[in-house]
Order: sequence, then structure tokens, then C-alpha cells
Amino acid sequence: MPLKILVAQINCVVGDVSSNVAKIRSIIDQAKADSVDLVVTPELSLCGYPPEDLLLRPDFLKECELALMRLADNVSGITLIVGHPHKDGQSLYNAGSVIQDNKIVARYFKQELPNYRVFDEARYFEAGVEPVVFSVAGVSVGLNICEDVWGEGGREASTQSKVIEHPARAVSSTKNNGADLLVVMNASPFHSGKDLVRRKVVQTQARLHSIPVIFCNLIGGQDELVFDGGSFVCDGAGEISAQADFFSESFMTVTIDQDQITSKAKKPLLGNERAIYEALVLGVKDYVEKNGFPGVLIGLSGGIDSALTMAVASDALGAKRVKAVMMPSQFTASMSREDASSMAMGLGVEYSEVEIKPMFDAFMSSLSEEFLGRAFDTTEENLQSRIRGTLLMSLSNKFGSLVLTTGNKSEITSGYATLYGDMAGGFAVLKDLTKQAVYRLSVYRNTMSACIPERIIERPPSAELRPDQLDEDSLPSYEILDAIVEHYVEYDRGVEEIIALGYLPEDVKKIVWLIHVNEHKRRQSPPGVRVTARGFGKDWRYPITSKYRGLIDK
Repeated sequence: MPLKILVAQINCVVGDVSSNVAKIRSIIDQAKADSVDLVVTPELSLCGYPPEDLLLRPDFLKECELALMRLADNVSGITLIVGHPHKDGQSLYNAGSVIQDNKIVARYFKQELPNYRVFDEARYFEAGVEPVVFSVAGVSVGLNICEDVWGEGGREASTQSKVIEHPARAVSSTKNNGADLLVVMNASPFHSGKDLVRRKVVQTQARLHSIPVIFCNLIGGQDELVFDGGSFVCDGAGEISAQADFFSESFMTVTIDQDQITSKAKKPLLGNERAIYEALVLGVKDYVEKNGFPGVLIGLSGGIDSALTMAVASDALGAKRVKAVMMPSQFTASMSREDASSMAMGLGVEYSEVEIKPMFDAFMSSLSEEFLGRAFDTTEENLQSRIRGTLLMSLSNKFGSLVLTTGNKSEITSGYATLYGDMAGGFAVLKDLTKQAVYRLSVYRNTMSACIPERIIERPPSAELRPDQLDEDSLPSYEILDAIVEHYVEYDRGVEEIIALGYLPEDVKKIVWLIHVNEHKRRQSPPGVRVTARGFGKDWRYPITSKYRGLIDK
């Protein structure tokens, strides 16, 4: 008898249990109308992922328990798999419950708890030990949760894209207990290249165990994390049979009849620039909307970073919810004003200008005695930036809009950013993009429609805080800086190892030194979308007070 499955790739809101349950109920109603046998939802779909320290609250766990019971009361004539936290005595589990005919007929506890990079499940959960196999329409279905299929090689595969060819313990026990089909509930966050790694991991386990796999992934932005969906199905030979959308809610129907898998879902994988861009758009959209902001504010400079930020914001929210403010000083080039105004008008974004020279002059007058005999330096440069930050935050206070900061990963790595200045704001769109990535994404965005003026892309980057200033006056070339950052931050390569790759010792030592001495700045920066294997957020936990500089004493 054929088994008809609905893979519900849904956007769940952390902590909004009632809304998540209502969404699942509506999916069940539609699935029943379409004669679906089994509905699969993502990992912790009842409460959203990751709930973090909400899991330490007894009242939150009680709300989840009651919501699960209410949900079960409404599930009949169909089988539902739903993810939720489950408290059993003093133990808390990352659970998946199977509901049939108003009853929970099986419950699975996640066995492999990831505790690396952005994951810290061992802080909250205990590991399960028992496999779960249940029957739907005469088919024996096994259940695993996310890391279970990655097994002991999960960390390496996630960060280095190296898939270890060995049977995962949880998959093996599920297969050995009679499963003919494996369902995997997931909350697997995006980073560049992750879609291919997921495929390789699941395809490997399907092939090693000769079992078809239903991979259902979460979709949506949650603080710095973006879940990209991309749910898929592969057969027992490891071949992809169906592929859902990326970066949008998707309801993929799959029919399994013995060894035959049929589906109309055949979505292509996305190119790297497109995937990163869509991650930024979804991250901004969900952060703004889930937190109830009416719109966003951007300090527009006429440079590449603020231009890309405005493009992302406009695509995420619509131009009418974006306001751009140009705050020129005596050092601002006329072309910067022209390009900023032109781009804002082209997108249909509200645009205004506020001159900061009178405010700067007033500060300098007030500080004249304190600064007597001192030359113009970064103090005056930072003052300009802080005036701009104050203006943006004042507008935010008055109108309720969220300030989007425009700094990139190269700047926040090296400390080329001003505390309480250009770092002032609520969400950092480009926080995990190197400067070179900013340029690549800007070029990509212009393939959709020519919204970023070519002059912005072509001119050398400058903060325009003093006459004739260029970024590379203060930093190594971005080509060198970005490469060293990738080696040191994303892949934990040491100084000597990076030098051995062909980089100049003085460049490597300087950049690593800058990384560590600027930790205090990064701790005070707003959250931003994570798009690499390691960003400066949940997966970067270095001490502020530390003498370590990446060098080995000999």
C-alpha cells in the first residue's frame, strides 16, 4: 500500500507555542483533505529552535506539555510527528512524538546531542538511548533527530565539509529494529556550503543502511541563525528523489510505494552568492517582523556596505519600511552624496540628509581646552561616527524603527569600527560577510536589478573621516585580511600553520593580534546574520581579558 507523506518545512517562532500549534493544526487539516498518511514537522517545532535557556524554566516546559496534549486531541485519521522538549523526572529530552488517533503512540529521544559551534544541547538535554519504530499504512517507520544522522563525525562534517563514511549509531539501531523508512526531523542552520554537506551526510547513511530517508528541515530566521529549509528525500541507494524550496516555507508531498519514491518537488540547489543573499534577506525579515519593529533605519554613506545593507533591507521588508539617512561631514565626497541619493530614489526608499558638521564643531569647541595641543587623530574620526550613531538612535527612539548597522566581518575582526558609533544599532546585516564577500554580493544583487550604482562598487573603500582617507591606509589589503581571517576564525588554523600557507609572518601576526585585542568591541556589537562556518556570535566564545595572541612561546 502506498504511503503518502507531507514534509512540512515550516517557520516556527521560538516561544510562541500557541501560534506554532495553530500552524501545525492547519497543516493537518489540509493534509487530511489531500489524503496524506503522515505529516512530518521539524525538530522542536512545537516551541521553535533553539529555545536556549527557556528550557530551564518549568513554566515554559509546562506550556509545551499542555500544548502537546491539546494538539494530540486534534489529530485523528492521520499520523503526525512533532518535535518538542519532554521532561521525564529530572531528565529533559529533545523529543519527537508520534501521534495517531488522538494518542501519542511513540516517543523518540535524540541520541546525539551537538555541542559545538552554535549548538549547546548538552547544556539542556540528556541523550536518548532507545530506537523508535512505528507503523503507518503498513510501513515500518523509524525516527531520528538531526545530529543522529551526522553521528560522531558531525562536528568535522559541519565545519570542514568532510563526510566520514561510517554508519551512524542511531541510524544503525533504528534500521536494526525493523525500520523500512527513516524520518529525520531537523533544525540545521545555514552557512555557506551547508546544503551540499547535509546531502552528502544523509545520502551516505541512506546508502550504508539501504534505507530511504525523509529529511525535514526548519525554515526561518532566529536571531543570528537562519534555517534555510531545503528538505529532501533520498532513496535507499542514496539518490535524491525530491527536493523542497530553500529559504521559504514549503509543503512537499512524497509517495512511497515499496522501493518507488514519487514527488513533484524537484527544486534546484542555489548558487553560493544567491544562497548567502537569500539568507541575509530572510534573517533581516524575520528578525524585524518576529520582534515587532515597524521598519528599519540605515545610515547611508555612499559606500558599498551601507548600499548592500539597504538593498537587503528593501528586498526583505519592502522599500516603504526602510528609511535611509545620509549624514555628511566636511570630509564627505560629493559623489558619496550623489550615489546615496540616487540609490535610495531608485529603490523607492525614504531618504533624508542631516549635516553633522555643526554638531562636530560644537563638540570640538566644548573639548578645545581638553584637547589643547593635541593633533587631529582617531578621536575626531570616532567623534563623527558617534554623532551619526546618536542621530540614528534618536530617530529610532522617536519612530520605533530598528537601526541596521552596516559594518562587515573584516572591520569587526580588525577593530576598524567605532563603539557607540557605526556599531550602534539593533541588527548587523553584514556582520559575517568579509569585505570581499560584500563586493561579490553587491555584484550579484545587481544581476537581479541594477540598484547599486557601479561607482560605489568600483571606487576604493573609505570611511571618509579625514581628507583622502582609504581603508587600506589602516589595514592590510582586504584580499590578505579576509583570507587570514577565514583560516584563523573559521578553521582554527594557528599562526605558524597560516604562515606555512604562504602569508607574510608580519601580516598574519598583526591580523591575529587585532582579532584578539578587539574582542571587547565584538562583545558589544549587535547580533547579525551568520552565513559562514563560524561567525562572531554563538560560535565564538573567546575571553575579553586574555593575553593569548595566537603565538606559541618557544
